[in-house]
Amino acid sequence: MRLHKNLVLAVLNGLQQIFNEDKYADKVVAQVLKKDKRWGSRDRGFVAETTYEIVRWKRLYAEIAAVQEPLTRDDLWRIFAVWATLRGYPLPDWNAFEGTPTRRIKGKFETLRKERKYRESIPDWLDELGVKALGEKKWEKELGALNTMAPVVLRANTLKTLPKLLRNALLEEKIITKFLPKYPDALVLEERSNVFGTDAFTKGLFEVQDAASQKVAPFTDVKPGMRVIDACAGAGGKTLHLAAQMENKGQLVALDIHQYKLNELKRRAKRAGAHNIETRLIDSSKVIKKLHESADRVLLDAPCSGLGVLRRNPDAKWKLSQDFIDRITQEQQQILIKYAHMVKPGGKLIYVTCSILPQENEDQIAAFLASEIGQSFTLEKEERMWPALHGFDGFYMARMQRTV
Repeated sequence: MRLHKNLVLAVLNGLQQIFNEDKYADKVVAQVLKKDKRWGSRDRGFVAETTYEIVRWKRLYAEIAAVQEPLTRDDLWRIFAVWATLRGYPLPDWNAFEGTPTRRIKGKFETLRKERKYRESIPDWLDELGVKALGEKKWEKELGALNTMAPVVLRANTLKTLPKLLRNALLEEKIITKFLPKYPDALVLEERSNVFGTDAFTKGLFEVQDAASQKVAPFTDVKPGMRVIDACAGAGGKTLHLAAQMENKGQLVALDIHQYKLNELKRRAKRAGAHNIETRLIDSSKVIKKLHESADRVLLDAPCSGLGVLRRNPDAKWKLSQDFIDRITQEQQQILIKYAHMVKPGGKLIYVTCSILPQENEDQIAAFLASEIGQSFTLEKEERMWPALHGFDGFYMARMQRTV
């Protein structure tokens, strides 16, 4: 087990962009992995996983390394030396590692891990918010789960295949998966690999989608032949699942405020063989008004803090702020009230977030049901997915029926 300088430099270049240039980790890692085509799967895995791990534990590692932001190149080397020491890598005889106090690193780690803000590597304000929202015991459990690596879960595209057939097809490409009880379309990878390079992906047999996210489309209680609106569709992960649940029958209107996301949705829908999707850009209030009282189902996968998906987006905790939480909760309430008008009497509104905070979830539903339009709805069902309890992303779902 030894370190290779070209891979370490790739990690440091990625960290420079994430920490100092405020770029998103997933996009940075994707770009870094394209730099050297000679890298094999093990090399690529080292770069990606090490980058994410250092991002996840930034506060802890920076404290041990005694560095502060903005981080210089030397600071990044010190942080990397902390990571390598704690992971058991012998430090090579490189100038950047000269004088690294490995014994002191281990001792400082043992001291700092006694404090949650360092042990779970979380900003003070976010730690205080979580304790206040969930209670100390619950918050600590969820933080621990959110600091683990997320499994890679696939959703079999039932417009083209079945989970069992997909599993066999992937096995032919030397990718081993297993079924997930209670998640009928899901397969989880036994070992991480580049599934996007498979023939099965090219043919549209599956999408990568966390198991908790796969709960959303069935939760909408959608049926073939309905008129369904995915009001915050984005690039369409849940839209495609809805199309499969509808068996390509009926009309599925995908709305978003970003045209580039809708373009990506169209590309993915073509690969998936989802033919009942119509995309519409929300470029004025008229788009929503034209759809008033027209839908059997409206899915509102609302903008949120993303605290339920920190495992796959660990940089989010360094980008979030209390001001953002305050703004996003106001935006959620405005969207709920505005978009609820698209549900026809007898239809259902489904509100979803990938957050574990009550103020983004059940508190929002309580406030909505007390509003003028909300009094036309009754709460039919709520469901929460907790990372610590269920082992996947954190999600909240509420389904409400319009009575008049």
